[in-house]
Amino acid sequence: MAETDQPARGGPVALLIDDDDAVRAFVCTRLVADGFRVVEATSGEIGLELLSPEITVVLVDVGLPGIDGFTVVRTIRRSSGVPIVMMTAAADESDRVLGLELGADDYIVKPFLPREMIARVRAAVRRGSPPDAALPGPPGADAHDCLVIDLAAREARVDGSALILTAREFELLAFLASHPRQVFTREQLLRQVWEAEPGWVGDSTVTEHVHRVRKELDRYPAGRASIVTIRGIGYRFETTPVTG
Repeated sequence: MAETDQPARGGPVALLIDDDDAVRAFVCTRLVADGFRVVEATSGEIGLELLSPEITVVLVDVGLPGIDGFTVVRTIRRSSGVPIVMMTAAADESDRVLGLELGADDYIVKPFLPREMIARVRAAVRRGSPPDAALPGPPGADAHDCLVIDLAAREARVDGSALILTAREFELLAFLASHPRQVFTREQLLRQVWEAEPGWVGDSTVTEHVHRVRKELDRYPAGRASIVTIRGIGYRFETTPVTG
């Protein structure tokens, strides 16, 4: 798509990676109408070459020629925390969970409605934006013993070491930590963190993200911060004061 057909420079930029010309045209048209500039790629290799600090969000198809969408997500996550939305024609839950495990922030199953696609992309961008772009949650930095969550920097640190989190994982930890010892069901977390109604995003998405955040916290046991599973109900954040 020519630059003249797209919004003026300075707005959000989406990197769209899909080998299907019709899908790219459909998604690009909707994104441009919503104020995005779009960089298009027909393969994973080209998409990775086009990735730059200018990119606000990545939309990537799973079934790409050459390297597939899973490999693209894995490669991006080695060097970037840019929000990633996977697009897949597969209804298999295991494929969606794999994408989340590799670091995708969200997924959308084809065929999808334009409003749903835009809503998911907007939510991903919002979660990856600084506080002055309407970041939900308390302002400033929350300190929980050795764990510090800095919303302005969008960074969580344990004993001064930054946790390696995707945008969605950071939002999940920040939300739970802002309500210490309060139990939230998966449905409540879907509404508060994913901004989605139950059924739109599966409960397994919450389970997988909690697992990944918990695994990252466990790398620093001195912080004694954890997400605790309350069997049959949901999750809560709690810390154990460091003594001695």
